[in-house]
Amino acid sequence: MTFEIGLVFAIISLAMLLFFTEKFSVDTVAIGVMVLFMVFGILDLKEGMAGFSNSATITVSAMFVISYGIFQTGILDRFSIFLGSQAQKSETKLIFILMIASGLLSAFINDTAVVALLMPAVIHLGKQNQISPSKLLMPLSFGALMGGICTLLGTSTNILVSGIAEQAGLPSFGIFEMSGIGLIFLLAGTLYMLTLGKWLNPDRKPKPGISDSINLGNYLIEVTVSDAYEQLHQPIQKNNLFKNHSIKALQIIREKGNKIRVFPNTPILEGDTIRLITDQSNLDKLKKTKGIKIKAELDWDIETLTDEEEKIFEAMVTPNSSLINQSIKDVNFRQLYDQVLVLGIRHRAGLLETLISKVSLKPGDVLLLRATDESIQSIHKSNDLLLVSSKKARSLNKTQVLLTIGILALVVGVSAFGFLPIPLSATAGAVAMIILGSITPEEAYKSIDWKVIFMLAGVLSMGAALEKTGGSVFIGEAVVETFGKYGPQAVLSALFGLTFLLTNVMSNNATAALLAPIAISIALSMEVDTRPFLMAVTFASSLSFMTPMGYQTNTMIYNPGNYRFTDYLKVGTPLNILFWILASILIPVFFPF
Repeated sequence: MTFEIGLVFAIISLAMLLFFTEKFSVDTVAIGVMVLFMVFGILDLKEGMAGFSNSATITVSAMFVISYGIFQTGILDRFSIFLGSQAQKSETKLIFILMIASGLLSAFINDTAVVALLMPAVIHLGKQNQISPSKLLMPLSFGALMGGICTLLGTSTNILVSGIAEQAGLPSFGIFEMSGIGLIFLLAGTLYMLTLGKWLNPDRKPKPGISDSINLGNYLIEVTVSDAYEQLHQPIQKNNLFKNHSIKALQIIREKGNKIRVFPNTPILEGDTIRLITDQSNLDKLKKTKGIKIKAELDWDIETLTDEEEKIFEAMVTPNSSLINQSIKDVNFRQLYDQVLVLGIRHRAGLLETLISKVSLKPGDVLLLRATDESIQSIHKSNDLLLVSSKKARSLNKTQVLLTIGILALVVGVSAFGFLPIPLSATAGAVAMIILGSITPEEAYKSIDWKVIFMLAGVLSMGAALEKTGGSVFIGEAVVETFGKYGPQAVLSALFGLTFLLTNVMSNNATAALLAPIAISIALSMEVDTRPFLMAVTFASSLSFMTPMGYQTNTMIYNPGNYRFTDYLKVGTPLNILFWILASILIPVFFPF
């Protein structure tokens, strides 16, 4: 081992530790690793930055745009109608249809978008048919993950490994090259979830909706204003009562009974009844304020919190949201989202006991929102929040539906038949969607998950550093010396097992970027074809069932499904072992050594 190889191993070990601890976001760690490689001279500037121009990064960016375009047409919302008809027949049939549908959709559309699309409908169907969300959301997430390995376009991991192979001078993956094994995995996984998985999957009652809970840590109260109040006729934003204390006005009822929305410039008048939220400490301050009289405390119910125009919504913080680690106050939520007001937050551990404006948001947190049908559209258009209580389907533009589906078909067709490479056809498809009006340029930029793009660019530097210094060859030869005597199939099985274990506790893309160059070196050391080893890394990197943080879709369903960490271990571990056995047998059949 040379000093350079040891330094590369040290940097990658540091990165893995940070991935495990989640002290920093995955993209931050990835870019930090890239910078370290360049600072220490392991990679020059061109080599370090090559990830930004890699075909994988370009393809993933374009597919984000195409997936968003399809999502925005509204055609996929119609799945909820079909799912509803199945739910009335039987729970088993609904789970089967749900897994197959999410799997097939995820073969061509980003799997996170598929789960985001179907989750509100699934939750609503569960409530309508007395089926626990925990019985439906795990099959939804797992089906999407299985479908993602059915085509090259199914997930960014597939595209990443294909890009690494191409960079190493090997042929890139075909769009349907993975479909044979992928479909077997999807069917086997569906059968498992209908039998043993259904028995292991908890039938847990859902947590009460935030809007049904009365224990938010804050109080909803009404106060009346008399002529003794010192700041009559002054706007809310200048009132010391609201300026200096953590007290938020929700609604003002004038003396004549008319209800008005509260804006910063709304004045307080004599005879007003103000509905507000506060905690116990500030409740005591209110009692001592001259001219303010507290009426009876109110319950948290929809009638209390809304008027004819405003309604209650629930929205979840998505895994790659820009709101993560920020507070409601920090992001100026109400201005950012068109006067949408946050009334409560639920962390994974339960309802918060501190003021909502000061709490740092985490992936999977659910927000209780008050908004009009018009203002809630700002949430609909956001990639940071997913409405989980919205049942209304988008309006369907048949012309745009045909154009968008046609563009996707062309992207797949010209790439499958070899007329254009996938990075070029995907980019052309994204541009065509903008030109034909399916989405605007602004929507295209917003649709790209830039955290994923920066993370891909960063983790590609790990593979480049391993390859340049000989680190991947060093590891490959060590693996061959240890396991090579048992034959290539045993080595492939060991590589698959290592990959799915790592991907359950750190980023799937980081795992693929780390192990793909090693897989190539193992194959070259054993003097066999590289394809089966690359496929082992590709499949195993996306099959993350054992932890809620193993993949974004697992994180998304954690809170709405009222799951516990152990639920993923109980249901996901046998499924991962099943796929491990199947992969060890089938990969050499479909991709001979």
